[in-house]
Amino acid sequence: MADLRKAIKGLFPPAVWEPISEARYTIQYAAQWPAATLHPWRRESIRRLAEWKDRYKGERCFIIGNGPSLTNTDVSKLAGEYTFGMNRIYLAFPEWGFKTTFLVSVNDLVIEQCVDDFIALDIPKFFSWRSRRFFTQPPIPNHQSPIFLHTTYTGPKFAADARGRLWEGATVTYVCLQLAFYLGFEKVILIGVDHSFSSQGKPNTTVVSSGDDPNHFDPGYFGKGFRWQLPDLDTSERAYRMAREVFKSARRQVLDATIGGKLTVFPKIDYDTLF
Repeated sequence: MADLRKAIKGLFPPAVWEPISEARYTIQYAAQWPAATLHPWRRESIRRLAEWKDRYKGERCFIIGNGPSLTNTDVSKLAGEYTFGMNRIYLAFPEWGFKTTFLVSVNDLVIEQCVDDFIALDIPKFFSWRSRRFFTQPPIPNHQSPIFLHTTYTGPKFAADARGRLWEGATVTYVCLQLAFYLGFEKVILIGVDHSFSSQGKPNTTVVSSGDDPNHFDPGYFGKGFRWQLPDLDTSERAYRMAREVFKSARRQVLDATIGGKLTVFPKIDYDTLF
């Protein structure tokens, strides 16, 4: 189906296929809307998200990526900072001696394979609404239970209100940027967002790791036997540019302090100068 859509785009001008794409997105959203809005778990998540709005207005935060550059970054300096961790960042918690303020994961494969680890974390957690099927029992409403976000693969946008739909932009980092904006953070700093993978192949293809993981800070991150999806860096860059413009319009800022990172969308800053 994806190849067919690509062929159609190649044969016809945007004036022909863009309205068709928009209509398809509208139908998809309409089908998702009832459960993503009215289901008791989502209603509870929306209620709790309302309590988070602008809670950290004027503050700064760090979004910690999972790239290999993290091993060359003195993360201990972040012990007293507000931090977003993503996916299997918890593998580093014992070494760091502290946990991130928040944990965010929206990839179905990651959540399915790590759900027990996620449930055990005693920090605020944000997961995709799709992932509810991996939770066998209703979450007990408390500050440590999951907050389910209505994230989607399609329909590019930057959501200023995290209670509604958030576009994933092919990277959980983009979801974190939308959450950081909603929570009111004035300055967001990226570290460990290498934006570079040694594994090659068609974007979004599901593969099974055959050994140590060279793309993340821990060789066991997506270790042998772990199912994961190849990155879509082009789509991620499109999303990052949207985030940059929204933050700029709101007189806020996203900075990139990743050591040796390949991302060029955000202004670079030396990590050590931030402390």
